Amino acid sequence: MEKQYFAHDTAFIDEGCNIGKGTKIWHFSHIMSNCVLGENCNIGQNVVISPEVILGKNVKVQNNVSIYTGVICDDDVFLGPSMVFTNVINPRSAVNRKSEYAKTHVGKGASIGANATIVCGHNIGDYAFIGAGAVVTKTVAAFALVVGNPSKQIGWMSEYGHRLEFNKDGIAICSESNQTYKLEDNSVTRIS
Repeated sequence: MEKQYFAHDTAFIDEGCNIGKGTKIWHFSHIMSNCVLGENCNIGQNVVISPEVILGKNVKVQNNVSIYTGVICDDDVFLGPSMVFTNVINPRSAVNRKSEYAKTHVGKGASIGANATIVCGHNIGDYAFIGAGAVVTKTVAAFALVVGNPSKQIGWMSEYGHRLEFNKDGIAICSESNQTYKLEDNSVTRIS
């Protein structure tokens, strides 16, 4: 059966991977054993995807990204250049901790900026926006905008990636999509 994805000649794909139709894997990237990459993903240059990682549909992975075992990304996630996930809280070269890999789940439509680090065991909510260079050390709520080291929440973002400004009734409208959002009990939901 003919493969339905593109892999550059310099890319290396281990046995047991399931790669979706229309996915592109670029120069010098390594997709390790038993990974699942959904349809229409774009895997940039010099990317390492460790064993058993799962990427949903339309995930964009920019150059020089490391995605370690234990990471699951839902559909439409954006991983910026040189960002990295971790999978062990207290790594030591001389101590094998493969049985202690912590999981990290990145929700639908979330964006993680260039050079950000996601410390393992902390989930990223749907449509959250992690600023460039941020170091995420705790769970991030859906639609949250976080920046800094350690990261802290400074606002909320729409599904289209625009900062939301809520009125006194807790309502905000995205400047691009005109979608309406509600802020209630420190949680945001899209209501239209």
